[in-house]
Amino acid sequence: MHEELHIASLVVHSTPARRNRVAATISTLAGACIHAVADSGKVIVTLETSTADEMTLRVAEIQHVDGVLSAALVYQCADRLDVMNEELSDAPT
Repeated sequence: MHEELHIASLVVHSTPARRNRVAATISTLAGACIHAVADSGKVIVTLETSTADEMTLRVAEIQHVDGVLSAALVYQCADRLDVMNEELSDAPT
């Protein structure tokens, strides 16, 4: 069986007053990276996991963080890790 890489991005909505605490909590989750925190309460997050089940669990963990109003999945990609690490030629085909 081949090792996989799952990548997802989410927009997490919280109240403006709790945005920094929400971002700090999410940043402690394995594979989570915070890219932006807006004054309005939006938090931009990417997740990397090795299985679909782990991704589902991580999204559910974010949805249950105190102060999160919603977590919307924006993008998800999954492929074998060896394929993701292939070098692509810049030469025209």
